[in-house]
This record gives sequence, structure tokens and C-alpha cells, in this order.
Amino acid sequence: MKEIRMILEGIGVPVLSMKEAGVEVQIEENGTTFEENAVIKAKTVMELTGETALADDSGLEIDYLNGEPGIYSARYMGEDTSYEIKNQALIDRLEGVPEEQRTARFVCAIACAMPDGRIFTCRENMEGIIGYESKGENGFGYDPIFYLPEFGCSSAQLTPEQKNEISHRGKALRAMRRKLEQELKR
Repeated sequence: MKEIRMILEGIGVPVLSMKEAGVEVQIEENGTTFEENAVIKAKTVMELTGETALADDSGLEIDYLNGEPGIYSARYMGEDTSYEIKNQALIDRLEGVPEEQRTARFVCAIACAMPDGRIFTCRENMEGIIGYESKGENGFGYDPIFYLPEFGCSSAQLTPEQKNEISHRGKALRAMRRKLEQELKR
């Protein structure tokens, strides 16, 4: 929420988390793409509140593994499995794979559902490769194994400010802000 509020600051509408809005609902993410899952979540919240709702779905796609873990990134190897174990499993699955075939990306799709029925989405990526070991203490999830060659470090070694500037979520939020600003002018 801190990142979202920072990027959407000054847009002219309040930005509330589901908790702050009093929304308590389990949403089944049964879409087949990041965009579909983001739309499912945004529509559900919009229908419950009658207000414009934003939702995102994000994850890691590894090209050598045919896009795995993809939309199942959070549930990969089970929701209760630690990212330390998930990260090591992915490194192990890529054992012997040369760097040029370890390409991967973090993906973030953000959906906006408006009470008048309009829905729009933004999708952005952060490109990198899967490293050979976990490195870094910043970030979470797959950040320690996601290596950014242009920075010479993993995304878990970036400062929060650096990461917000280049991350898939930061880029998608800025793209959504531009769309919202256009829609609010209508």
C-alpha cells in the first residue's frame, strides 16, 4: 500500500486497502492469465463496495521452464512452502543451464474496475535472469534469485527506491495512473 499510495499520490481520489475499506472476502483466482486474475479481484471488490477498485496479479516467468511458476508463483510448491525452499528448487531445476537460457521476468498486471462497467488493465515486466544462488536481504519472494545484469545484483540487493523505479509493479502502477488520469478527465 505504501508503494501504491506513493505512485498514486495526488490523483484526486482516496486510496484505501481492502482492510481499510472494510472488505473481507476470499477471492478465487481462477483466471488463466495475470490480467484475468487482476480483473477477477478488481471486479469482486468493486461489486462489493460500489467504488472503483484496483487489483494486481503478479509473478515470475522463467523462459527455460516454459513460463513457470507464472500465475501460480505464490502457490508454487504449495502456499505454505517458504520462498527459501521455492527459490532453491528453481535454482536446482536450472542446474547446468547456461546464463543466456536463464532469462526470466517479473510480471505485474493491474486491473481497474469502475462502477459504470468499464474495466481496463496495464501489464508491465521487469526483465532479468535467474541467478545461481540467493543473494540479498531486501524485497521478498523470488527477489533473491532474480538477477539484474544491468545492475550487477539481484533485485533483493536493490534499495526499495531503486526497485520501485524499475520494478514490474512500479511500472504497471505508473501506467495505471496515466490511464486513471485520462479516465478522471472524462
